[in-house]
Amino acid sequence: MGTFEPWHLLLIIFMVVFIVVLVVWPFWRIFDKAGYPGIMSLLMIIPIFNVIALFFLAFAQWPALKRDIR
Repeated sequence: MGTFEPWHLLLIIFMVVFIVVLVVWPFWRIFDKAGYPGIMSLLMIIPIFNVIALFFLAFAQWPALKRDIR
C-alpha cells in the first residue's frame, strides 16, 4: 500500500470543486428559477436521488410559474 501524499489532497480538492461547479451550481440555479429551494441541488450528487430529483423537476408544477406577475 502506498502512503497519502500531498498531491492526493490536491486531487481531492480539485474533484470537489469540479463536482460543485459542474453539477451543483447549475442545478442550484435551475431549482431557484423553478421556485424550489436551491439546496435541493445537492440531491444531484447522490446516486438514485439525482434521477428522482430530475424527474421531479421535469414533471412537477413549478411554483415560479404560479406566481402573479404584477
